[in-house]
Amino acid sequence: MQGLLSDIPLLGALELIHATRQTGVLDVQTDVPYTVAFVSGEIVSGGIVDWIGLDALYASPLLAEVGSFAFERRAVTGRALGAFNFVMSDWARTTDEWKEVCAVIGSPSRYYRGAEPLFDLEGGRSVRAVAREAEVPVFQVAQFVVKALREGRLEARDRFEWFRLRLQAVPGRSGRLPEPLPPLGQLIGSGEITVREARARLLGELRMGLRFPGSGWVWRDLVWEVQQDTTTPALR
Repeated sequence: MQGLLSDIPLLGALELIHATRQTGVLDVQTDVPYTVAFVSGEIVSGGIVDWIGLDALYASPLLAEVGSFAFERRAVTGRALGAFNFVMSDWARTTDEWKEVCAVIGSPSRYYRGAEPLFDLEGGRSVRAVAREAEVPVFQVAQFVVKALREGRLEARDRFEWFRLRLQAVPGRSGRLPEPLPPLGQLIGSGEITVREARARLLGELRMGLRFPGSGWVWRDLVWEVQQDTTTPALR
């Protein structure tokens, strides 16, 4: 089974796989690519590239209208994440809530600083870093940050988690790779590239096949930031 999201809503494809008790993997290609794994019609896993799990699945764009999908029957193992209808309703609700959260924070990669535990370092911490250390869902920390910002207990910093990454170096005419490029945050700090340009370059390289540990959450956050870019000047 395959099709275009403009012709067949993704919800319909997911419900059909469930109703026919299929086992396999649904691959969704949209602005944020992701997969959903089924065993006998029940969702057992899913996520964005290498960011896998319920937190990642609920961050995937369920209501995307542009792109394509393809379902491949293959051996999959695992236990259901929950009753299908419950997972779907929770996913739809969280999709809407992520939009509201990112309208305030930009993305979980943004750094914040304040007197709150784990955010009280001199340079601040990102939502993702705090979620990893506290071992709680990213969405839960993001909701906390929204509330803390509105109450004046945290403030945004002009830094993102992906600033530590490097763009791929372009080979010269000799075919040899030049010296590794500095981290994106260093290039941005020196004025060699803007945040918007760095975001576009990194997202472009991901779409061309660049992969590294964490590329899934980086891709998700970059797209959230691009979506907020026109309405949130600080993200530029």
